[in-house]
Amino acid sequence: MYNIVLYQPEIPPNTGNIIRLCANTGCMLHLIEPLGFNLDDRKLRRAGLDYHEWAQLQTHASLQPFINPETSYALSTKGSTCYTDAHFNPGDNLLFGPETRGLPERYLQQLPAENILRLPMMAGSRSLNLSNTVAIVVYEALRQQAFDGMKY
Repeated sequence: MYNIVLYQPEIPPNTGNIIRLCANTGCMLHLIEPLGFNLDDRKLRRAGLDYHEWAQLQTHASLQPFINPETSYALSTKGSTCYTDAHFNPGDNLLFGPETRGLPERYLQQLPAENILRLPMMAGSRSLNLSNTVAIVVYEALRQQAFDGMKY
């Protein structure tokens, strides 16, 4: 399906929710270290319920292998392309930054401007919750593939 890539996530319940999302959508979760928690954190496990065993999760030391101008999309409040205007394909990398600071500029600069996506928000809003943002983007990507292989 899709690769969900969280760069240095900080809040265990957000990652736990994303683990559950991955288990239910077939997406692979990649966590880029350092993490702001341990993978056996109680809050992480609570948010993910019993879905941890069904999710595919890997940790990595660097985000660099996931930066590809042809197959990577970054979510950022600095983006100018609406997430619904992107054309997602299975295997694409969906990149998300840490809750308090977003993806570093050095990674955003490696992608075409049209691959830096934004979710619409009210004027003056700073950001949406990480796990909500991931869910919105993943389900748009799945919708574009007519929810292929999913039951509904």
